[in-house]
Amino acid sequence: MGKSASTVRFAAVGDLHVTKDSAGTLRGFFAQASEAADALLLCGDLTDYGTAEEARILADELGAVSVPIVAVLGNHDYESGTPEAVREILTHAGVRVLDGEVCEIEGVGIAGAKGFAGGFGRGSLGAWGEPAIKQFVQEALNEAMKLESALAKLRMARRLVMLHYSPIAGTLDGEPLEIFPFLGSSRLEEPLLRYPVDAVFHGHAHRGAPESRTLNGVPVYNVARPLLLRTRPDQPPFRLFELPREPA
Repeated sequence: MGKSASTVRFAAVGDLHVTKDSAGTLRGFFAQASEAADALLLCGDLTDYGTAEEARILADELGAVSVPIVAVLGNHDYESGTPEAVREILTHAGVRVLDGEVCEIEGVGIAGAKGFAGGFGRGSLGAWGEPAIKQFVQEALNEAMKLESALAKLRMARRLVMLHYSPIAGTLDGEPLEIFPFLGSSRLEEPLLRYPVDAVFHGHAHRGAPESRTLNGVPVYNVARPLLLRTRPDQPPFRLFELPREPA
């Protein structure tokens, strides 16, 4: 497709769930996303069990991509207890893996974090009672603080946010209500209300809704690949998002 003189294009997708049997299955998809966009955004659950073997297979598949790649990890990438190995392998392959950090692509600032669970609004779990509950809530607060710290560093006029867990309940519609608290946390929405952003991308909710908005109207896109495959079968399973290119 080539670069546009007027817009910057981002292809966003999450929940690839690469396994040891995925070799050779994603290169065409990645090449298609690379051709359509100026950057590829990967929103967590990049691997299925968080193993180094799976990460190496994903890194090899990403060899088909000719544009910058930015990623955050998801809960599946932690399953084997070695997320640092997944991150190291992907970083060595040229992927910018964000965990409370920021980067810049074509004048657009990107803040990324995994996020965490905990529920939404009045249904959010409070830090009261057993130490395990307090530890759980503290993890949600820590992830929200990572996002807030990252957003505070961005000075660009155009800003995007990448998460794995959802910051709002709206993109979870379609999931069983019972599991909403495990799919995201409104604590992640709080930094989005304090710092201006153009859009938020997350995964994790395979049966959720493709998009919704924060309380202040920022679009939030659920880019879980299984969801995109099901809801947009006639389109490639990534969300293409455009922003006006800043004047030179």
